[in-house]
Amino acid sequence: MTLQWAAVATFLYAEIGLILIFCLPFIPPQRWQKIFSFNVWGKIATFWNKAFLTIIILLIVLFLDAVREVRKYSSVHTIERSSTSRPDAYEHTQMKLFRSQRNLYISGFSLFFWLVLRRLVTLITQLAKELSNKSVLKTQAENTNKAAKKFMEENEKLKRILKSHGKDEECVLEAENKKLVQDQEKLKTELRKTSDALSKAQNDVMEMKMQSERLSKEYDQLLKEHSELQ
Repeated sequence: MTLQWAAVATFLYAEIGLILIFCLPFIPPQRWQKIFSFNVWGKIATFWNKAFLTIIILLIVLFLDAVREVRKYSSVHTIERSSTSRPDAYEHTQMKLFRSQRNLYISGFSLFFWLVLRRLVTLITQLAKELSNKSVLKTQAENTNKAAKKFMEENEKLKRILKSHGKDEECVLEAENKKLVQDQEKLKTELRKTSDALSKAQNDVMEMKMQSERLSKEYDQLLKEHSELQ
C-alpha cells in the first residue's frame, strides 16, 4: 500500500472510530455540545468549512482514480494481453485489480463516512439544543402551572371571603328590612290611631258646632221671648 492510500485507510479507521464514539448511548448530546463549545473548536471553526471541502475534493479525486484503475485492470483485453505475453502476468494483473478495488472501497467509504460524520455532528448539536430548549420549556411550564395553581387558590380564597362577606351583608340587610317593616307597621298603627283621633276630634268639633248652633238658636229664642215678655 502506497503512502497516500495508507493515509486514506488511516483516515477511514479514524472516521469509523469517531462514528462509533458518537453513537455510544451513555454519552448524552449535552455532553457533546459542551465539548463542541470549547474555545479550541471556536478557533478551528473558521477553517473547518474549507478543510471539509478540501478533504471531500481529495477523496473524490482518489475515488475517481480508483475507479479508473479498476476499469483499467478489469477489462478483458488487458487480461488477455497480459496472459499471452507472460505466464505470470495474469496473477500480476489480478493483484493490481485487487489493489485498485481495495483503494476504491477505501476512498468510497472514506468519502461516505466523512459526509456521515459531518451530518452526525450537526444532528447531535441540534438534538442537544432541542433537549436544552425542552428543559427550559419544561421549567417554564412548571412555573406557569405553579403560578396558575397559586392564582386559582387565591381566587378560591377570595371567593370564600366574598361569599362570607356576602352572607354577613345579607344578614344585615335582612335585619334592616325586618326593622324597617316593623317601623312601617308602627307608623301605620300610629297613623291609624292619629287618623282615628283626628276623625274623633272632627266629630267632636261637629257636635260642639251643632251644640253651639243649637244653643245660639235657643239663646235667640230666649231673647225673643224675653223681649215679648217685656
